[in-house]
Amino acid sequence: MDRARFVRLAFLAFALGIAAFVVRGTTRLLAPYGVAVALSAPLLFAAAAILAGLVMVAALDVTGIRPVE
Repeated sequence: MDRARFVRLAFLAFALGIAAFVVRGTTRLLAPYGVAVALSAPLLFAAAAILAGLVMVAALDVTGIRPVE
């Protein structure tokens, strides 16, 4: 993985996290809390999954097993 892709994925995870909170907040204006959480949860889980993957890539880079080029 190159550094540019790593940074793009980090920004994508950040944007998905913000989008989850925006979706939850705007949905609460129109629907009950449970619906708002159900609509925003996939975005937040996707952001968490991307961040977990990036942490693994960063750990592999630090240990020297698989460098980020």
